[in-house]
Amino acid sequence: MANEKIIKQKEEEVDKLAEKMKTASIVLLTDYRGINVSDVTTLRKDLRNANAEYTVIKNNITKRALNKLGISELDDTLVGPTAVIIAQDEYLPALKTVYSYSKEHDFYKMKAGVLEGKVTSIEELSTLAQLPSREELIAKLAGCLLANVSKLAATLEAVRVKKESETAE
Repeated sequence: MANEKIIKQKEEEVDKLAEKMKTASIVLLTDYRGINVSDVTTLRKDLRNANAEYTVIKNNITKRALNKLGISELDDTLVGPTAVIIAQDEYLPALKTVYSYSKEHDFYKMKAGVLEGKVTSIEELSTLAQLPSREELIAKLAGCLLANVSKLAATLEAVRVKKESETAE
């Protein structure tokens, strides 16, 4: 029979992971089969820059933590080597990082994801990852607004010039 100390330690690990997942904006499960040390170091660094955490956790512990949150739909995906990526703040930077990494490395695959507490398909996650970032959207909006203001200024200037030419005659 398993040692009570080990069981208690694993229960604490499950509780800690479940708490992280509960407050996370995104949890991604990925298959890291075939990734080398250099690549995983680069990926971890990129994910840290995106305010996300990359860890390799036993599938049984991950499964128990997800079940504790009422998520049992992902039990089938927790087979083979699985890395868990958790982002607490914004989910898009971490998702974009994993997506671009999986595009560059054919062997690295997203298995499943939980977005703001809801199980999300890989297709939906891929679509979200391809959207422009918030900063890009704001820049595009600002560009559109600036273009309209410039057109208005040019029109008002043309009216002013026309009025001046009419009064000069």
